[in-house]
Amino acid sequence: MPERRTVALVTLGCARNEVDSEELAGRLEADGWDLVEDASDADVAVVNTCGFVDAAKKDSVDALLEANDLKGHGRTQAVVAVGCMAERYGKELAEALPEADGVLGFDDYAVISDRLQTILNGGIHAAHTPRDRRKLLPISPAERQESAADVALPGHAPVDLPEGLAPASGPRAPLRRRLDGAPVASVKLASGCDRRCTFCAIPSFRGSFISRRPSDVLNETRWLAEQGVKEIMLVSENNTSYGKDLGDIRLLESLLPELAAVDGLERVRVSYLQPAEMRPGLIDVLTATPKVAPYFDLSFQHSAPDVLRAMRRFGDTDRFLELLDTIRSKAPEAGVRSNFIVGFPGESEADLAELERFLTHARLDAIGVFGYSDEEGTEAATYDGKLDVDVVAERLARVSRLAEQLVSQRAEERLGETVRVLVESVDEEGVYGRGAHQAPETDGQVLLTSGEGLSVGRMVEAKVVGTEGVDLVAEPLQGSFVPDEEAAR
Repeated sequence: MPERRTVALVTLGCARNEVDSEELAGRLEADGWDLVEDASDADVAVVNTCGFVDAAKKDSVDALLEANDLKGHGRTQAVVAVGCMAERYGKELAEALPEADGVLGFDDYAVISDRLQTILNGGIHAAHTPRDRRKLLPISPAERQESAADVALPGHAPVDLPEGLAPASGPRAPLRRRLDGAPVASVKLASGCDRRCTFCAIPSFRGSFISRRPSDVLNETRWLAEQGVKEIMLVSENNTSYGKDLGDIRLLESLLPELAAVDGLERVRVSYLQPAEMRPGLIDVLTATPKVAPYFDLSFQHSAPDVLRAMRRFGDTDRFLELLDTIRSKAPEAGVRSNFIVGFPGESEADLAELERFLTHARLDAIGVFGYSDEEGTEAATYDGKLDVDVVAERLARVSRLAEQLVSQRAEERLGETVRVLVESVDEEGVYGRGAHQAPETDGQVLLTSGEGLSVGRMVEAKVVGTEGVDLVAEPLQGSFVPDEEAAR
């Protein structure tokens, strides 16, 4: 019997990339590949790259070079780049990084097994010439679903698959293979984006916005719950637009209660919300539906009107504060996080002060701050009024210091609150999890003062008794969970 082919998937970037990697893993496993965790144990190391900002691109290149160093010292024979950076740069990346034995775009995902086998056999698969993926689907959202079958949409593999192709775990199994045993998993709600923010290149290589069918989202969630997942996080470039190409812009409001009712699931979280598209009905569902986290990942980016208009975005400090007041009037404990860009072309000291005014009053649980830098292919890269790099760095440091102080203060406001914690790690360092206001990896965590009777995947209510910066320290409430030994009986 011939030796099995082995492959390792190394994922960088956002949760959307993690979903794409698990789809690739499902495709490869269905075609007979053995999946391994360590790239040094794999015949082929596949690096799912990020192409969003310079720092992420550098991390992707470093990961490719690190995997390449394994060749000749172990089992690894080939290193292949996939993901956003590979899609965005194609031939350019292949020429600049000859260490990569292949650079595959999204169109290669459906035949990923054949592509890897060709490369493993010493063959060459020419890297693609990048194109604007917004042009692959009709301009009108209402016409897109009919054309979707002809366009590669990572993470959109149908759930109702032919026998023998899906993982052998039930009739609803998606073309997906989990790469870890974490009790939380992301589910792709849509792909692409129709917004034209002047600093962002994502729509050009991820394409126009297109929703997944609600039945696919629901069935994939059921499958994940069968695998032991307790929390799902809905991801896309813009979840507030979900359903607009399916004829119902309020489709998310009706889908969320159905997801929350899935057996075995304890929490549903929605990420990537656009402030300008928030609807009263959506706020109501997010704040009042049992098992749906009152969590708002709002993409503010700035709050000074002139800067926002230059970004082709809407709103201002007072409108954003009104939105937050509306949310907290319905759910005072709601979690809110956001990202901001400082040093945008033309940003004045008054604009920066306006952003600081917003941050000071917004009471955000988590804040990401980034210094502006030109992204090729974006409108902002052509703008006049660029700030000196030292000025951008100084503003980044200044706002980052303020943000660190503010999120620590917000954490202290939660002293005495009861939080529902999903346990994610239990080891000699302690028992850690996340509350409803904390998304994975970005918003801090909760250290439980006692781990007796707890294991990964348990949900426990706990009282916040201390803080460590953005992190919370909480004491499990007696009777809020069934100890593992009792649950086993």
